[in-house]
Amino acid sequence: MMDLTLAMLFAYLLLGVIAGITGGLLGLGGGIVIVPALLFLFIHKGLPGDVLMQMAVATSLATIVFTSISATLAHHRHGAVSWQVVRMLGPGIIVGAIFGAIIANLLHSNSLRMAFGIFEILVAIQIGFGLKPPAHRSLPGTSGMAASGGVIGTVSSLLGIGGGTLTVPFLLWCNLHIRNAVATSSACGLPIAVTGAATLIITGWHQAGLPQGSTGYVYWPAAILISITSVFAAPLGAKLTHTLPVNVLRRVFAVVLLMIGIRMIL
Repeated sequence: MMDLTLAMLFAYLLLGVIAGITGGLLGLGGGIVIVPALLFLFIHKGLPGDVLMQMAVATSLATIVFTSISATLAHHRHGAVSWQVVRMLGPGIIVGAIFGAIIANLLHSNSLRMAFGIFEILVAIQIGFGLKPPAHRSLPGTSGMAASGGVIGTVSSLLGIGGGTLTVPFLLWCNLHIRNAVATSSACGLPIAVTGAATLIITGWHQAGLPQGSTGYVYWPAAILISITSVFAAPLGAKLTHTLPVNVLRRVFAVVLLMIGIRMIL
């Protein structure tokens, strides 16, 4: 049992490194890697099958709280975060994140797994072909931003991601510079993660069969260990963008995501 525990601890630390490097290198949120990896690790750990995806989603959101703070502070120091956009998207994001977490709690774990698998395949296609929306319009008004934030918050909280795969394309479509879009997306990830994780803690509070170290659906040993290594690994990934063939790596990573998505569906 001790060997298994040590193996799991190492796996969580390694997962944080992988999520951090891929996030810094390819500009992806860690959730797209963390959720499927946690699902497989929780299966290996023998956790209850009817809450596996809920635990993976909630624990991923908890890690994003820490990584989003780190990334946002770094972007803010460079003056890249558009706080006005964050304030306009924020109310919709918070309401949507609550809604998405409630849906995640109500869905069967298998249904949630299949939804994530489909989303993973769509992200793989987007990354593999380098699809980016052309700048088409300016930012919508208050109600339009609130509605957009609601969609981003709902999908992100439902799937346990920080929202970058949705927020960045939306902001590029609204004519923001890529640098500001990425930075602002990092800041938007914080209310998604905090609200989504808190909601899943509440909805999972009386769930039977959760492992020791859990609060609701959040499994803190995994969340803390992943957060520690991902926060330190993300700057390394950012530095590697200047020395590695990023376009080739994006295509390789797209294939990996495609295989993971298909595996989760099957």
